[in-house]
Amino acid sequence: MSESGRRGHNSSGGRDGGGRDNRDNRGTRGDRSGSKRNAQGRERNRGPQRGFSTNAPSQRTRRADPARLVAFEVLRAVASEDAYANLVLPARIREHRLDRRDAGFATELSYGALRGQGTYDAILARCVDRPLDQLDPAILDALRIGAHQLLSMRVPAHAALDQTVGLARAVIGAGPSALINAVLRKVAAHSMEEWLDLLLDQETDATRIAALRHSHPEWIVRALRQSLVNHGRPASDIEALLEADNAAPVVNLVALPGLGDLDEALEQGATAGELVEGSAMSAGGDLGRLESVRQGTTRVQDVGSQLVARAVAGADVETSADGNERWLDLCAGPGGKAALLAALAHRDGATLLANEPAPHRAKLVQQALSAVPSATWSVRTGDGREVGSEEPESFDRVLVDVPCSGLGALRRRPESRWRRSPKDIADLGPLQRELLASAIDAVKPGGVVGYVTCSPHPAETTAVVSDVLAKRTDLELLDAGDALDRVSLGRELGAGHELTAQLWPHVHQTDAMFLALIRKKA
Repeated sequence: MSESGRRGHNSSGGRDGGGRDNRDNRGTRGDRSGSKRNAQGRERNRGPQRGFSTNAPSQRTRRADPARLVAFEVLRAVASEDAYANLVLPARIREHRLDRRDAGFATELSYGALRGQGTYDAILARCVDRPLDQLDPAILDALRIGAHQLLSMRVPAHAALDQTVGLARAVIGAGPSALINAVLRKVAAHSMEEWLDLLLDQETDATRIAALRHSHPEWIVRALRQSLVNHGRPASDIEALLEADNAAPVVNLVALPGLGDLDEALEQGATAGELVEGSAMSAGGDLGRLESVRQGTTRVQDVGSQLVARAVAGADVETSADGNERWLDLCAGPGGKAALLAALAHRDGATLLANEPAPHRAKLVQQALSAVPSATWSVRTGDGREVGSEEPESFDRVLVDVPCSGLGALRRRPESRWRRSPKDIADLGPLQRELLASAIDAVKPGGVVGYVTCSPHPAETTAVVSDVLAKRTDLELLDAGDALDRVSLGRELGAGHELTAQLWPHVHQTDAMFLALIRKKA
């Protein structure tokens, strides 16, 4: 199928998006006098007012459009292999050799179907004659792909139906393709707003309404509303926050200070970042073609991560006067913040120890740091909870970016919202507290610990900090909001609340990064 057909343009004269002649869909191949027989002599049980439909299953395409096939493979990997879409998608795009336009289509289809899964499943449940969990998972993924095209993309209905059924014929089978065809025809009978009106007709609970309208689990809607209030924002922000979670995120770049630059990226259409120096917003395309990206001196990194790393590097410390500071990244994998910290350490004459417990992730950290002169950094493979006792009061600055639920990065990891549960947050709490305690043991008197999460949930942010501080008398909170403002491009971010700071996708166009700066009293 041509790209023009896929995106709603018709530049092929009388042919539709599937390459078929649609100048007259009333039976041009048969007898217009009212006969029900087509040119091949086959008879359809239809009245004379309807002709032989070009949408009949026997006439549908039998091949899988490459862009849709990529999206299907991504959804299958996410569902069956517990894979991450942002890791699977680039490999599938390269494997199927998609051009830039098809790659963009596959990306929107993959991420959109994953983000909208909750809403699409509610709609599909109205169109299928059995519970969705009784469907073959591959059929359900194909239905989600079809539903996203029909309800949320500028794809003509006939093209969405034809190509999705063709995909099913090619990779699932002819029998399932008939079911998919029938179900998607029912889906196509209403627009998204009409479906939402039908689904919410008798609903009065605000949380359930928001969860269905914005395709989030109900518990996440409640958790995010609580998080907004906890960090000093109005609960009424919840609609804007949920909408931001569903928006395609901008790809941010960072040039490692003193080592990389953004000249090539800017020449290729990127725009300079507005929040932090050395950043840019990508114009799309294959960033691996940029020489600085291949060398590792320019990296893909959310601007929220850039801000918190720079805030830790720029915080006021009262430790060694000789300027030879030691820095520690306690949870360094896969290495994005560690690379930025190492470049800042190199610039400032400091050294960085990057710790990562998993050996395969420690290798990723080494790869990320390879663009920085090796004398500046070293990598330790081991449990971060042991660093504080093994090297007590040894570091001037410590970044502890703890494992968390990832509720602050739902726009970048669309499948995460369906994988997480409240139990995950409860289970992570003890580890987060132990890692923060180890970081505090490892920092020198007068040094600073930056506690960071990619989650705004109170149980992972302010509650952890409060619990750890309550057990010691030698700690004080610094103003994290002010620290972020000082490393931003002359902007008051308004992220601070009661000395901690919380960034938001709907306010700052970043991941929802939390930062607390804790100084051990000298």
